[in-house]
Amino acid sequence: MTTGAVVVLFHPEKERIKELIDLFHKRGQPLTLVDNSPHKLAIPFPMNTAYLHLPANEGIATAQNRGISELMARGCNKVIVFDQDSQVTPALLDGLCAGYEQAVKTFGRVAAVGPQIVCEFHQKEVKPKIQKALSVRNGLADVQQIIASGMLLSVDSFSAVGPKEEALFIDGVDHEWCWRARAKGFHVVKLLNVKMNHRQGEGRIRAFGMSFKVGAPVRLYYQVRNVLVLSRRGYVPRYWKVRNLCGLPVRWLVNRWRFPNGKQRGTFFVQGLKDGYKGRLGKIPQE
Repeated sequence: MTTGAVVVLFHPEKERIKELIDLFHKRGQPLTLVDNSPHKLAIPFPMNTAYLHLPANEGIATAQNRGISELMARGCNKVIVFDQDSQVTPALLDGLCAGYEQAVKTFGRVAAVGPQIVCEFHQKEVKPKIQKALSVRNGLADVQQIIASGMLLSVDSFSAVGPKEEALFIDGVDHEWCWRARAKGFHVVKLLNVKMNHRQGEGRIRAFGMSFKVGAPVRLYYQVRNVLVLSRRGYVPRYWKVRNLCGLPVRWLVNRWRFPNGKQRGTFFVQGLKDGYKGRLGKIPQE
């Protein structure tokens, strides 16, 4: 039985991708790179590496679905999803595979497992302050959701739950799939003893006693719009709805007045509110 990996790219650093390709080539593991950048990555690819170029940038969900389907066609029964900012090591890959098997023995039906994320900016483990795990057994936390990068899912669970929701385009894609999986009777498990350094956003800004991720201005459109869209769905956790809906005014203030490009961010925020209210999905029209 084979475990492959999908890495979604967007204007990647060439040398970092070469190192990633070399890692999987030495391990003999199937690797699929899905590139949302406008120009092809001009580097050689070994036999175990497939390269899919989506120059129109159809979103992270489409890229993940295409990559997973390609690995399924190559006979993989499990797939690990990464983005280009994750620090992938042999220990991480081995830990995810072993952790998945242990999670199945512990919880039964498991849709996916993921590592304990370590913030690259602060070198601290990312842990929720309020939304705790539903249960913890032997370093395995049964949780509502995990992020996409580092997510190991089985082909069987992917087929049962369905593909990632492409209409969301980017933000909320990973969480929505986890919530949908849980609604179908699967568990989602965080491996507390398997660590992965990961960069989320382009930086951090402190405001109102909280730390806010700094991302590209257009991401604010998808974040706001998808909060409104997902909050209407019954299988989405109530805590997530309340926290994100109540946090919208603070998010607007911080992005408009504390972040760089505040005016542009404010425009994307308002557009996200309008399209979220209308239930509009897909890629932002003006992008």
